[in-house]
Amino acid sequence: MEFVKKNWKGMLVCIAIAVPSWFLGKQFPIIGGPVIAILAGMVITLFIKEKGSLESGIKFTSKKILQYAVVLLGFGLNLRVILETGRQSLPIIIATISTSLIIAYVLHRALHIPGKISTLVGVGSSICGGSAIAATAPVIDADDEEVAQAISVIFFFNVLAAVLFPMLGTALGFSSSSGEAFGIFAGTAVNDTSSVTAAASTWDSMFGLGSATLDKAVTVKLTRTLAIIPITLVLAFIRTRKAEKEAAGKVSLKQVFPFFILYFIGASVITTVAVSAGISAEVFMPLKELSKFFIIMAMAAIGLHTNIIKLVKTGGKPILMGMACWIGITLVSLIMQHTLGLW
Repeated sequence: MEFVKKNWKGMLVCIAIAVPSWFLGKQFPIIGGPVIAILAGMVITLFIKEKGSLESGIKFTSKKILQYAVVLLGFGLNLRVILETGRQSLPIIIATISTSLIIAYVLHRALHIPGKISTLVGVGSSICGGSAIAATAPVIDADDEEVAQAISVIFFFNVLAAVLFPMLGTALGFSSSSGEAFGIFAGTAVNDTSSVTAAASTWDSMFGLGSATLDKAVTVKLTRTLAIIPITLVLAFIRTRKAEKEAAGKVSLKQVFPFFILYFIGASVITTVAVSAGISAEVFMPLKELSKFFIIMAMAAIGLHTNIIKLVKTGGKPILMGMACWIGITLVSLIMQHTLGLW
């Protein structure tokens, strides 16, 4: 009862932003619900003079609800099917992820960009945009403004990719009779699922391929999403070791290790085993949809905690990093496809 009394007002505001953002995201998938929610939160917070009674609920939503969203995200991953169908694109995925993380690290050191924002931009660029940022932020204990900055950077280059990549594919001479080459390109070089879908669907429409390109791109994208598991685990152990060292042994593993990542893996395993046993994947769809709504809700809370003026003023270097990661991933994806004879 005390929990409800303390948090209901702030959570209600987040839900009030999340519901229209959810529906608008369905209407404008190239933007997506999470981006709409975070922008709405940034604007609405300018008009809230006193957030005292809302603060606890907003903080709970931005931290805990985000973790619950990541756990539920695991129910959308059938590990066996994804690995089987995505095996062809695995070398390209490994190369593009490595490229993005290396670029992010180099620019972090060279331009003195804060470590947490660098990690979020690098992981978001290399894996799956908003979902990867949502999974990584609680692991590295990133604050709300860092998350908002990373989401904004990823969103900008997502939209560019969705618009420009079909034209680029045509200029490069990708096959117009098969969606395989462009599907792999979109799945490995575009960050967020919504923009992957937009770019692949555009290619299908341009050449009358039905959903061939889209099916390939989404499968590759899901394979890429699996990288969330090893990367977040590595980051979790690094953070745990660092916290234990700084506290000189006074901090236990239970206090600092983000166990929700293990629950996320457990959810993926449950889905994989259940589907292998003959249970339809559709059974897990409501949990997957709830995960998406929780992410939108958490992004609304993060927007409410973000100073949009400060965000604009400090956005130059993260945008430069995002652009470098985006260009690097695009070039490596094209080079790898050409080397492997897929294009």
